Amino acid sequence: MYAVIMAGGRGTRFWPLSREKNPKHLLNITGDKTILETTIERIKPLIPENYTYIITGESHVRTVIDHCGKVPRENIIIEPIGRNTAPCIGLAATYIKQKDPDAVMVVLPADHLIFNEERFLDNLTVAADMARKERHLITVGIRPTKPETAYGYIEEGTVAATIRGKEVYRVRSFREKPDRETARQFLDAGRFFWNSGMFIWRVSTILDAIEEFLPKLHQGLTSIAAALGTDRERNVIEAVYNDVEPLSIDYGVMEKAKDVILIKGDFGWNDIGSWDALFEIFSRDGAGNSFKGNVIAVDSQNSLVYSPDKLVTLIGVSDLVVVETDDALLICRRDNSQDVKDVVEILKAKGLKDYV
Repeated sequence: MYAVIMAGGRGTRFWPLSREKNPKHLLNITGDKTILETTIERIKPLIPENYTYIITGESHVRTVIDHCGKVPRENIIIEPIGRNTAPCIGLAATYIKQKDPDAVMVVLPADHLIFNEERFLDNLTVAADMARKERHLITVGIRPTKPETAYGYIEEGTVAATIRGKEVYRVRSFREKPDRETARQFLDAGRFFWNSGMFIWRVSTILDAIEEFLPKLHQGLTSIAAALGTDRERNVIEAVYNDVEPLSIDYGVMEKAKDVILIKGDFGWNDIGSWDALFEIFSRDGAGNSFKGNVIAVDSQNSLVYSPDKLVTLIGVSDLVVVETDDALLICRRDNSQDVKDVVEILKAKGLKDYV
């Protein structure tokens, strides 16, 4: 079994801590290690470093190397530009196919937090067993705990099989990120799960699916496969990426494919997608506040403060996010924390590159 860790996102919702040169997965906001290091360590009991691949952007390669433990340098795949998850996953599958044409491949984002790692590995083992037996595309769904609008949803169908005592399900449908009312309906229905962005399949299965649903991308991947290990490799990858359409694997393949399987992730999960998501996992005081740094709070409730260096004082406020760095300060309501990405777009539009 091989792992592919996607380490290409920037985490714009984590501005001002996350920047282009220091994206979210290279931060150590949840512990002593970076989120990427934690992801690699988490899967080691099941997938050793020499079977782990990391796919990242060219601007982050050196930093990723510093945080990838004993993952071999040749297992770090470089994307010349970001083109969303379909090209990313297709490129990684092309590399692995050269080494093991029918290997099972586990695809994981670099920036997730897992609370019960033993149960997580059990879920991956179940999914891998099924992927070996059948040519299924398998996705991990997380049971929602609130009407979240930042995630896509997966609708559970009938039981497909029982593997190692765990039931897995056919996927009835994929749903785009809903509005608040629709998300509440999904939560009440009880058969919808958050789309975690974690996948398990055979390399040959996903490449066949890309050939069926994304023929242009598959044509480009075939060109890349022919160039791997030659002096043309980098130029061919750049040419394909310059020509390929940016597309998610969900929209490009999963929503169109038959025999998609859902395994329910029952291991405690957080994608650390926003400052409010971090508030959910940090410990809180008696007033519901979560502080990292030197903070004094007077008559203030349910707020997150992240300020490692400066003293922050709160007086008579509630439900705020306050984040301090050397050159920027963020203050917003917790329920607006998903909109932090919009600030990054404004900064880019104004040419304020030093803050992006």
